[in-house]
Amino acid sequence: MEWGLAMKISDRDVLLVIDVQNDFCTGGALAVPGGEKVVPAINRIAQKFANVVLTQDWHPSDHVSFAVNHAGKQPFQTIELDYGSQVLWPTHCVQGTAGAEFHGELDVTRASLVVRKGFRRGIDSYSALFENDHRTPTGLLGYLRERELKTVFVAGLALDFCVRFSAEDARKAGCEVVVIEDACRGIDLDGSVAAAHRSFVELGISVISFEAFL
Repeated sequence: MEWGLAMKISDRDVLLVIDVQNDFCTGGALAVPGGEKVVPAINRIAQKFANVVLTQDWHPSDHVSFAVNHAGKQPFQTIELDYGSQVLWPTHCVQGTAGAEFHGELDVTRASLVVRKGFRRGIDSYSALFENDHRTPTGLLGYLRERELKTVFVAGLALDFCVRFSAEDARKAGCEVVVIEDACRGIDLDGSVAAAHRSFVELGISVISFEAFL
């Protein structure tokens, strides 16, 4: 892999665009600050890739991660479930709603695959590769391996949750992983952005700027 102005994207590289959906953008039910600002950068970067995969949060209305489905609980509190700790969220990205749709300015035409995640009522799925039990696959890893895609570039929302966990799982599965930091935005819940950056360092996940593609 070559960096800077000479960076070359090969047909073994894939751009993984995480959850650029209306509910995560300004005015949405779980808006990430400045979430929509990732769209122009992602659209421009995607033009350089032969392989583009989009993910889409796709929850049923009675999803276990929604605070409204737990009596006496509020958004951003944490509960313990069979698979571990679960942050409770405002109701968001409900199947078939406008909030679950991709941002209207995101260029989806270059995508060869859309991975819908979090569609099972009883388990959340931050990662694009595995649900939050870290065992149940989404199918994306098989897709990457079948096509011999070796390096995963990750962009989207939110840096400290779904981007982070997708990057971690891809790295643990043996891929080279690159997070395009300024094509992401974070929620920063109780220091979660700093925790994401520590994890990237520990796992050998590269972090680069959008400028590397210019």
